[in-house]
Amino acid sequence: MRIALIGYGKMGKAVEQIALERGHTITAVIDINTTDKISENLKSIADIAIEFTSPNSAKQNVINCLQNGISVVSGTTGWDLNKDEFKKLCIKNSAAVFYASNFSIGVNVFMKINEKLAELLSGFNDYEAKIEETHHIHKLDKPSGTAITLANGIIKNNPKYVKWMLNPCNEKNKIEINSFREGEIYGDHKIIWENDIDIISISHSAKSRRGLAQGAIMAAEFVIGKIGVFSMSDLLKL
Repeated sequence: MRIALIGYGKMGKAVEQIALERGHTITAVIDINTTDKISENLKSIADIAIEFTSPNSAKQNVINCLQNGISVVSGTTGWDLNKDEFKKLCIKNSAAVFYASNFSIGVNVFMKINEKLAELLSGFNDYEAKIEETHHIHKLDKPSGTAITLANGIIKNNPKYVKWMLNPCNEKNKIEINSFREGEIYGDHKIIWENDIDIISISHSAKSRRGLAQGAIMAAEFVIGKIGVFSMSDLLKL
């Protein structure tokens, strides 16, 4: 598989390492100064693009890829992927987009456990839910995309909650998210349900970027030859 890397920061370099280990080739590296290379010419040398950039540029990068018939895997958080909008682009240009707020297999299993716990507690209104997430000081968006996905998983499965809100939050129908930026932490997420009697908590801690990079390469391998919008639920059949 010939891969174009869009974004060559720490995640881009981690993706490159895993790609080479799995026998793939990096045929282009595009950074903030060379986004004009996302063109028809790129399609002739790359089977797929993997995009890890910034919230300000991610959407346009993905659109540019699709408009040039290049399928793309995007892991940039802090922007909204409108599934209907991108599905039309994919069909029109015979391409695919695979988006995930987190490519880690462990995190995606954790997300499913979170949804089930929210469902199990839906009949016990005295339990209050909150989310804590901690990342390295270089992470630009707050809260993390993973924390937002976790919050939406609770909202989908527990009628008590209708929205999430960054701390401070004193509204009973909103999930409080506490975001911390410390050192070089790869990503810690914790869900806490508490009432006057006890506390139920589940958590996930990333030990490196390797799990994210591996998931992104698996997504690229999965989406080759497909048309449409895909996620980790499609890849992992969760």
